[in-house]
Amino acid sequence: MKLIVMTGIPGSGSTTVLKKALKKIDYLHLNYGDMMIKIAKEKKAAEDRDEMRKLSPDIQKDIQKDAAKAIKKQSESDNVIVDTHCTIRTPSGYLPGLPKWVLEELNPDAFILVEADPDEILIRRISDETRTRDAERVSGIALHQEMNRAAAMSYAAITGATVQILENHDNQLDEIVAKMLETLNF
Repeated sequence: MKLIVMTGIPGSGSTTVLKKALKKIDYLHLNYGDMMIKIAKEKKAAEDRDEMRKLSPDIQKDIQKDAAKAIKKQSESDNVIVDTHCTIRTPSGYLPGLPKWVLEELNPDAFILVEADPDEILIRRISDETRTRDAERVSGIALHQEMNRAAAMSYAAITGATVQILENHDNQLDEIVAKMLETLNF
């Protein structure tokens, strides 16, 4: 069984690509944040993401580890794609989305980064009326994607996983899904 980590910055289209690919492959889709909330609820530590963010770092770290263990266990019987953040942009800088203690538990086979041209991402974000996003310049979007690449290679160095970058350009969804399916059949 395979365990794949898929990520993309907001507006890259990673969720759209993943939803379409899942119609054609036998993989279980797990969202890392959803798994953390489930565990936080089981531990009676938090009921939602807002409460979870207010927990002490030690409790959050324990929940992260438990989520990674649960995902890894699921990957023993199913092919799994974990949808998560590679890096998280905060006002004080970038945080790793997959700290060392998570990577050691997950030990994924591959990382798939979905990217797009920064100007495409900016237009997608502006056009998405379902979300309220912080304003960001094209240069900031490009930097976030560069940080994801650097983080993914660091994650790969720790785990021995491969890193595949898929470019999701406008009006080319079928092409990127085909490339993703090729990647998953390694």
